[in-house]
Amino acid sequence: MTVALSQDFLWAFSNIQKGHQKKVREFIEKFQAHPETSGIHYEPIQSARDKNFYSVRVDQAYRAIIARPDPSVYVLMWVDHHDEAYEWAARKKLEVHPATGALQIIEVGAGESPVASAPKAAIATPHAGRLFASVKDKHLVNLGIPPDLLVMARTMDTDADLEKAEYLFPQEAYEALYLLASGYSIEQVLAELSKPPEGATDVNTADFTAALKNEDTMRRFYVVEGGPEMAEILTAPLEMWRIFLHPKQRQLVRMRANGPVRVLGGAGTGKTVVAMHRARYLAEEVFTGKGDRILLTTFTKNLGIDIAHNLRKLCTDESAWGRIEVQHLDGFVSNFLRSQGFRNKVVYTEDGNEAWANALNLSDPAAGVPENFYRIEWEAIVQAQNITSLDAYLQAPRIGRGTRLGREAKKRVWKVFEEYRAQLNEREQKEYVDLTRDARQLIETKSLKLPYRAVILDEAQDMSAEAFRLIRALVPKGENDIFIVGDAHQRIYSHRVSLGKCGIDIRGRGKKLKINYRTTEEIKIVATRLLEGRAIDDLDGGQDDQKGYMSLTHGAVPDVNVFATAPEESAWLKQKIASLAEEGAAHESICLVTRTKKLSEAYASALEASGIATYTIKRDAAEQRDKPGVRVATMHRIKGLEFDHIVIVAANDGIVPLNYALASADDAVSQRNVETGERALLYVALTRAKKSASISAYGAPSPYI
Repeated sequence: MTVALSQDFLWAFSNIQKGHQKKVREFIEKFQAHPETSGIHYEPIQSARDKNFYSVRVDQAYRAIIARPDPSVYVLMWVDHHDEAYEWAARKKLEVHPATGALQIIEVGAGESPVASAPKAAIATPHAGRLFASVKDKHLVNLGIPPDLLVMARTMDTDADLEKAEYLFPQEAYEALYLLASGYSIEQVLAELSKPPEGATDVNTADFTAALKNEDTMRRFYVVEGGPEMAEILTAPLEMWRIFLHPKQRQLVRMRANGPVRVLGGAGTGKTVVAMHRARYLAEEVFTGKGDRILLTTFTKNLGIDIAHNLRKLCTDESAWGRIEVQHLDGFVSNFLRSQGFRNKVVYTEDGNEAWANALNLSDPAAGVPENFYRIEWEAIVQAQNITSLDAYLQAPRIGRGTRLGREAKKRVWKVFEEYRAQLNEREQKEYVDLTRDARQLIETKSLKLPYRAVILDEAQDMSAEAFRLIRALVPKGENDIFIVGDAHQRIYSHRVSLGKCGIDIRGRGKKLKINYRTTEEIKIVATRLLEGRAIDDLDGGQDDQKGYMSLTHGAVPDVNVFATAPEESAWLKQKIASLAEEGAAHESICLVTRTKKLSEAYASALEASGIATYTIKRDAAEQRDKPGVRVATMHRIKGLEFDHIVIVAANDGIVPLNYALASADDAVSQRNVETGERALLYVALTRAKKSASISAYGAPSPYI
């Protein structure tokens, strides 16, 4: 017997009161073990249009809707109060799509009444819409649109019509229509959705066992292998990323690659989810030797902790989990060098770097550059290109720098950099990029053989060129060696690199994700506008765009609130939190976001003083989900996290963008780069929201809002 769970069932189960969920669990355990036992009484549903739907009693109040389209196939479809369960069943049917072979839940009658408010005459002869007028019915069906919903698609005139009808279409059908509306050709849509050429498949619409193995089916139905797995799923029913993957995601997870792979994708497209599933797949099915190791690394410590926590839940095979190592890259470098006997202290580029301050004393006015020029030049040219001598500096290309330097000026500038290195050596200090270089050179010069068979890199857009050179050195070249995910739209640090120039050849293996599962379309639109007209790279020397980037959910447009004074904004903020709480939002699902740490501390103190508990998400630790309180975080720290509700405060002119950050630029090119980074910070903050986003300011508001 095959027992499958629908995504709808898990969603319905998650909305049942906790006290009743226990009864549902007990029923499901009994059902999964023996679906044909006489103790489970399948009652036909007279009102159901699908005669394979049955009602099963959970307790006096609740009923489960189960489809039995085949004597050996059972599908848990829905669970709800008695009347609501029957009402749901009356509106749905389960079918195998005749062209794609995917199992689809269809809204009965949707195609019969394309315009709910239209008079009967209009329903009988619906008007011909313009949106898909040039696409033939057979092509729409081949793309996965249910035949029953062709009439609905034919009435659409605008993108807004399509968005309103989104809930009626299976995901793959809506995605296909969205891409067509965005200007994609039939062939491009087929390629984007990883579908075979038209007419290439032979579908038996009565074979539900085969349909459950279909790639599109597996994004919303999951075949459960045993009781322990079912119990694990029901423990966290809304963590659907663990079992439901988009076909494009599944393809990336399981691909056999002849070399490094780079995956791009906008915020919310599941890049980190793909990285985690990739690690699990490689550990369980590819690199299964006792000594094999897979390294999954990312940019920040807190994100690494979050990934390790989630990956541990994802892996059901203990031996596979034991072969996966999760570390943020700086931590890996420190641990590795320590194991090799290195004991250098790390010096940061923030305030308090005495070596840098001393070196700047040698700056020569005759060089003709301002003081802030030196730091940008050091990071963008010297460190990025691994320059250690004056001769190398004199010959270094200056791509991305707007300040021209003659040979004599370079010699004067180099004296500062030479002194800085001497000052660091005297103190036995190094910057992290130096430590990263040391680790790579140690591996290369000693020909060290590390246990890693594959490296998976998350948040790649914030990595330095030296970090990528280290990644290349960590693992031997070969199949499935390096898997990189990132999005330069979310770059909040200044690193801009080309993978090819770092020895990582991704030619023919550059992939892209376009479906946003987190953020509503309305929030996505506002966020992406922040970066319109900005040149965004693809991490390999080319340009990236967000064509076809779409969200699957809808909600309110982000609200912007500008006040005359800070106290007025503070009063609004307290009312906003109270309103969200009245609507059922837990304080833990609300995150207050500021541009700086100092502002976070001030707002947290103000809320605490007014009786609202807060929890500050710290830079060097994972969020503790069991701690109560409204979350408070900086724009940098919130990266990699998500919340139902995001409230961005103090979005004032001079704070967003931050004057101090803009002042660090030394020419027009770096000025634009810094401003793009400031816009990216706001983009990142907005796209952490799942349901709603609000922005507030007092005095003069940010020019970005």
